[in-house]
Amino acid sequence: MEKEIICICCPKGCHLKVNADENKVSGNSCERGAEYGINEVTNPVRVITSTVKVENGDSPVVPVKTKNPIPKALNFKCMEEINKCTVKAPVKIGQVIIENVLGTGVDIVATKNVK
Repeated sequence: MEKEIICICCPKGCHLKVNADENKVSGNSCERGAEYGINEVTNPVRVITSTVKVENGDSPVVPVKTKNPIPKALNFKCMEEINKCTVKAPVKIGQVIIENVLGTGVDIVATKNVK
């Protein structure tokens, strides 16, 4: 099965043709594009970014992200978990907000300090 996708590894936006059955990619101008194409067709993953409510902080929310990509199919469930969460100030960059979200082995971490 051949699928056409646009590579997002760099600003070039190469138009890739990916044959998942044969693990072949064409249209890429670099090796990152080839790796992206195979991964996007066989096991798509995403880094999730959002915000979490903060109690008693100098900001009402703290930006957060997944420390590593998670399976794309879990995006909405991950957002549900993030939206349930509230933390108390202070919050430090890199602080784990949700450990092992959805059993993926990936933590949700703060990306900003909140006093």
